[in-house]
Amino acid sequence: MSRGFASDNNAGVHPEILKSIEQANTGHVVGYGDDPVTREAIGLFKKEFGTETDVYFVFNGTGANVLALSTVTHSFHSIICADTAHIEVDECGAPEKFTGCKLLPVPSEKGKITPAGIQKYLHGFDFEHHSQPKVISISQVTELGTVYSVEEIKAIAALAHRHNMLLHMDGARIANAAVALGLPFKAFTKDAGVDLLSFGGTKNGMLMGEAVVFFNPGLTANTKYIRKQSMQLFSKMRFVGAQFLAYFKNDLWKTNASHANKMAKLLEKEVLKTGKVKLTQKTEANGVFALLPKEVIPKLQEKYFFYVWNESTSEVRWMTSFDTTEEDIYGFVRLIDKLI
Repeated sequence: MSRGFASDNNAGVHPEILKSIEQANTGHVVGYGDDPVTREAIGLFKKEFGTETDVYFVFNGTGANVLALSTVTHSFHSIICADTAHIEVDECGAPEKFTGCKLLPVPSEKGKITPAGIQKYLHGFDFEHHSQPKVISISQVTELGTVYSVEEIKAIAALAHRHNMLLHMDGARIANAAVALGLPFKAFTKDAGVDLLSFGGTKNGMLMGEAVVFFNPGLTANTKYIRKQSMQLFSKMRFVGAQFLAYFKNDLWKTNASHANKMAKLLEKEVLKTGKVKLTQKTEANGVFALLPKEVIPKLQEKYFFYVWNESTSEVRWMTSFDTTEEDIYGFVRLIDKLI
């Protein structure tokens, strides 16, 4: 199958990840995470984020978000997020179904929410007729390809903590954010006031499996039971752990994300050179958003598949991946230039 720009989920698995899975595929070990490979992988997370960190591996990003949010909420709570957030738009209501919580979507600007925008949703505390605000959830990278700065995250965290709330980060593309910011993960998560993190790897060269990271072990008394109930406990967990071993080894996560981000910037540069395409978002990670004439979209999709982000405006989203090549970019832009 040819490479396109639909999603970094559409890319294959990095060879080093596959090799690590194969290396783990020897002999018998205890299932459900009580094995040396999983323990070593969790140790790498603790090295990255601190020894007091609690880590739980799950199958996928939705599972990570559901487990994280279910751990720290009751059904009478509410979760505040951007109106573009993955938990609001793209998870088929799973967070609401499994947590029982009400999602409160905040109008976002370029995918981000701010303390000022959040403030108007912070009411009804201790009033039994209102759902009780408990968590603010932000996406890093956002659904529109933008990246929160450390200062922006700290401001939202401070607001949450002033109201005895928690800050959750959906880090499906956290590696791309780290590269964009030029910072280690800890600097814009734990050190910035994030309380719980969905740490993604699938979009950056892994086969499957994400991690839920809690920076306060006091929150996780029941997490292992919730993970089992929510069908996210992987019996042969060593094969998730093995992927993270390769992912952190020699900073493979950074190599992959750096390349994806670089390809997005190249795509942005080359498509602007045509003078025929208007970009709608600033390219900060590995996503490019643009407006195209409606009639050329199907013709482009025949050769390089991608998704339409907004049907009414013909806004499209182009995602680059760890395996995107420069020739992919140049060929795509030549076709755009030819068709418009």
